[in-house]
Amino acid sequence: MIFKADFLQAKAQELHNRERNIKPKRGNIYDRNGIAIAVNNNVTTISVIHNQISDPEKVIQILSQTLDLDAELVRKKVENVVALERIQSNVPKDLADEIREFGLDGVIIDEDFKRIYPYASLASHVIGFTGKDNQGIIGLEVKYDDYLKGQLGKILTLTNAKGIEIEGKAESRLEPVSGYHLVTSLDTNIQKYAEQALEKVLIQKQANRGSIIVMDPQSGEILAMANKPDFNLNDPFNDDSIIYSTEEEKNKKLNQIWRNYCINDTYEPGSTFKMITASAGLESKAVSLEDTFFCPGYAIVADRRIRCHKAGGHGSETFLEGVQNSCNPVFMAVAERMGVKTFLSYFDRFGLFEKTGIDLPGEAISIMHKEENIGPVELATMSFGQSFQITPLQLIRAGAAVINGGRLVTPHLGLEVVDDEGNRIETFNYDNNQQAISEETSQLMSSILESVVSEGTGKRCYIPGFQVGGKTATSEKLPRSSNKYISSFIGFAPSENPRAITLVLVDEPVGIYYGGTVAAPVVKELYENILPYMGIMPKYKESDFETYQVGEIIIPDLIGKSVQDAKAVLKEYELTCDFQGTGENIVEQFPLAGESVNRGSKIILYAD
Repeated sequence: MIFKADFLQAKAQELHNRERNIKPKRGNIYDRNGIAIAVNNNVTTISVIHNQISDPEKVIQILSQTLDLDAELVRKKVENVVALERIQSNVPKDLADEIREFGLDGVIIDEDFKRIYPYASLASHVIGFTGKDNQGIIGLEVKYDDYLKGQLGKILTLTNAKGIEIEGKAESRLEPVSGYHLVTSLDTNIQKYAEQALEKVLIQKQANRGSIIVMDPQSGEILAMANKPDFNLNDPFNDDSIIYSTEEEKNKKLNQIWRNYCINDTYEPGSTFKMITASAGLESKAVSLEDTFFCPGYAIVADRRIRCHKAGGHGSETFLEGVQNSCNPVFMAVAERMGVKTFLSYFDRFGLFEKTGIDLPGEAISIMHKEENIGPVELATMSFGQSFQITPLQLIRAGAAVINGGRLVTPHLGLEVVDDEGNRIETFNYDNNQQAISEETSQLMSSILESVVSEGTGKRCYIPGFQVGGKTATSEKLPRSSNKYISSFIGFAPSENPRAITLVLVDEPVGIYYGGTVAAPVVKELYENILPYMGIMPKYKESDFETYQVGEIIIPDLIGKSVQDAKAVLKEYELTCDFQGTGENIVEQFPLAGESVNRGSKIILYAD
């Protein structure tokens, strides 16, 4: 006992001390405006210590009745001879107080926290959720778990050798340390607008699913990211849409629902990729805007006849017209001029051989041909976005480099970590300096892609007063014989200094499936709402009013009227309208009151 005093003392303490963890308060998650999107509710955890229970039957009766649990399940836990057996977590404080009033020996009530998501399903695939022990499971919750989780506290209780608490001996308590708070780049308002627009098109087109990403192309900050269908973060393990016969089947279906298709899955991008091919062609000097091509509706490559989307062909056209027309033979010719090695070097410059580095778990990587396996046919189909696969996030990252001055940014959500007092603990920095193309080529591509919207296949995204650029795509899914498509559109605004770039994918729309018809209007609806919200005001140019010819209708003064009243007045005057802004009253109108136009002309109204 003398020589082993320290060893025996430690053994005695181990025998007589009962240790219980105290959960720390998990840090909140905020959007860029300080709006909380993940918080905590105070709850409790009910546990039992077998050796301290003096009246097992009473404990079983009260716990099963108060907590609405099966009595046999409670009995099994009460009779389990262990140091501490958890009965139930996330118990509301009022129920815990009811149990506490009975003064049951051996029943332990510990403070706990339950994760709450105020917006339920909003950005569910991005935010993620926590498990029973408040540990992150998916999304930001797991990526930033080390910052959010805090440090466990402990309660030490002195007992005799039978585990019964010794009277008169006070508990010793080590307080838990709360987790830090995460500030993200998400904007809940932009997220809401994005999800509403996506949900609307999925219902209209009876599509399987859809995805949307809104990013600041200058910084790589993700402003919104959504997949539909989504799920309720407050109850992620239960979904009424799931039909299953086994728990294993249920878990597989839940994992599919939880997948973030924006980053976890790859697809053939189709014609949206032509903006990359065009940039590479211009940057490498393989083509210029004035170069002419001829499209008979197809191109013969090796032993293959590869069609253009326009069966009769586009005839003679310049490169600029080829981009506006989304003409496949033009892009095949440009890729052929570059050759395999040069073309692949631009895949590398635009980051298409690597993960984007986004701060979300489970990011997939592209599926590409090896250089030695790329023949003339593969090169031709790659030029217009077929025969390889990338993630939607890889595409929008590359698209941002096309129009932001040529810089390859790192898409991200985490901005900084702060403590309870708002003190900055850590600021996250990202690499946004890799140059994919020159600033001159980028500026040229921005103007080309703006013309695609104002004059080409993206017309359904045209918004008077706003310089919107973009590119449509209609990707045929594998196998080609399935006749199933992904309609997509990538758009940005304003083209002179892009503040937002958006990618929309609609999977397997029913009926008309062209990207310009299905996906482009989604971005238009989104931008009509978020551009004024972002402080980007309309700047009208003369071409916006080309349809307004002098006629017999004198335009009324609508300034100050409500949106509904303005609609009613214009209906009486047999005029149509295009509303901009999100307000209730009209503050601007074009043409101005007193001007005369033809019956049926469109009036642009801005509400604030």
